[in-house]
Amino acid sequence: MESNKRYTITSALPYTNGRIHIGHLAGAYIPADIYARFKRLCNNDVAYICGSDEHGVAISIRAKKEKKTPREIINKYHELIKKSFLDFGISFDNYSRTSSKIHHETASEFFKNLDNKEIFEVKISDQLYDPRENQFLADRFVEGECPHCGFEHAYGDQCENCGSSLSPDQLINPISKISGAKPIKKETKHWYLPLGKYEDFLRKWFLNGKKGKVKANVYGQVKSWLDQGLESRAITRDLDWGIPVPHKDGKGKVLYVWFDAPIGYISSTKEWAKKENKNWELYWKDKDTKLIHFIGKDNIVFHCVIFPAILKSHGEYILPENVPANEFLNLEGDKFSTSKNWAIWLDEFLIDFPGMQDSLRYTLTVNAPETKDNDFTWKDFQARNNNELVAIFGNFINRVFVLTHKYYDGLVPNIDKLNEIDEQTLEKIYEFPNLISESLDDFKFRQACNILIDLSRLGNKYLADEEPWKLYKSGDLERVKQIMYVSLQACGMLAILSEPFLPNSSNKISEILNLKKPKWSEITFDKPILESMKKINKQSLIFRKIEDDEIEGQIKKLNS
Repeated sequence: MESNKRYTITSALPYTNGRIHIGHLAGAYIPADIYARFKRLCNNDVAYICGSDEHGVAISIRAKKEKKTPREIINKYHELIKKSFLDFGISFDNYSRTSSKIHHETASEFFKNLDNKEIFEVKISDQLYDPRENQFLADRFVEGECPHCGFEHAYGDQCENCGSSLSPDQLINPISKISGAKPIKKETKHWYLPLGKYEDFLRKWFLNGKKGKVKANVYGQVKSWLDQGLESRAITRDLDWGIPVPHKDGKGKVLYVWFDAPIGYISSTKEWAKKENKNWELYWKDKDTKLIHFIGKDNIVFHCVIFPAILKSHGEYILPENVPANEFLNLEGDKFSTSKNWAIWLDEFLIDFPGMQDSLRYTLTVNAPETKDNDFTWKDFQARNNNELVAIFGNFINRVFVLTHKYYDGLVPNIDKLNEIDEQTLEKIYEFPNLISESLDDFKFRQACNILIDLSRLGNKYLADEEPWKLYKSGDLERVKQIMYVSLQACGMLAILSEPFLPNSSNKISEILNLKKPKWSEITFDKPILESMKKINKQSLIFRKIEDDEIEGQIKKLNS
């Protein structure tokens, strides 16, 4: 359980070309939020950073589709995404946007720094060009047949069917997504990052230095890329939407979104540090700071190969400590599809299930796609909520609070001693902070969340075995005091340890217990969480049951 360390934690910047759905949450936002909350609770200095990714072809495509300007599109979706995250309770220290002045300045500075060092290769090459629209076609503006699997709607940079990385030239029968015309080739000039020159560095830093430390899916994907050999990658595009290339020959060109977007983490940190009167450089240039990127598997190469090469080229920046990428979450057996509206949108969930953020957080955590693609179903969501949060966690808390008010008018009983069973139970209760910490430090969020539920299972079993209600009737009041004292300590521990996973529920339980939650590093066996004679407020509903008709309505909505 590390304390007094500095962490820069990032979640992938969401594109402002659409809303946030629960697949996004499961991949890059809930795990990062759990980790950031955990590190804060262990008395660390944390900067949890994110922001909207507002450049790139996806924005231009959406703008053309909706007959709006790119600026109108990014403003619309930035505000919607930011509000959804806020309402859901993601605890960003700063949520910025890449259209901001500070980001344009930061990304431009990176380009000029590398250009002055003569890092880039400048090449004149033939690129695909739309003769009807009179513009060059960036990767995502080209669609065609994948040369590897035959999928007919592969993009110019990637086939979403087989996952192969592509270039527009490789597509069979390519067409322009703007006009439907067959592209022609036309000469243009671009700046390239010579990734091949960084192979030795990347092998030493990542393949040798991160082996056994990063997740197998992350290591395997990076190793595969490096084993294939790295080619120079263009970091500029012929587009009219983006950050203008800061060079005398850069007219009509912008920085490629995968050069500019990761730098958004840095510009967002600068923005936050200015507001908080902090030194942003400590979070990006101090070797003692740990940089952690939370992403989905489709962004592994950019965060483990390309962005580290850019940071290394600049020379002043720290490199990622870890990149705990998740696999994909599917929905009711199929891939999420925004075009087909096969998704559960976060803003709609918050309307349909008010106050149930923790139930979704819990389900997406215990079912997280940490090592393989996983599936979300509405019926599983209902079962997790009703059978685990309500029947196990909530049931234990509620029973203890009801009995405390029934027997002691809401006061923690005063005890002289505990018996052997009590001592053993308390010892087990106090093991949980370290058990959960070890799992979270290993980025095993599913395991950590299940350990939390195990604590409520322990409390339920202890109550069922000791049966204080029978002892109270028989007149063994001293023994009842001991049982209730231990049970209340378990409730206090649940209030503290549930905060990273179930922050709203943690706060509700703490309010009932009148508990000022300590830092996890302050929890010691010789110090009770709840002192004797402490006043406990009347219980209130922590979790509610989800009815069948609610779930049937969601399934019908999804299939409509």
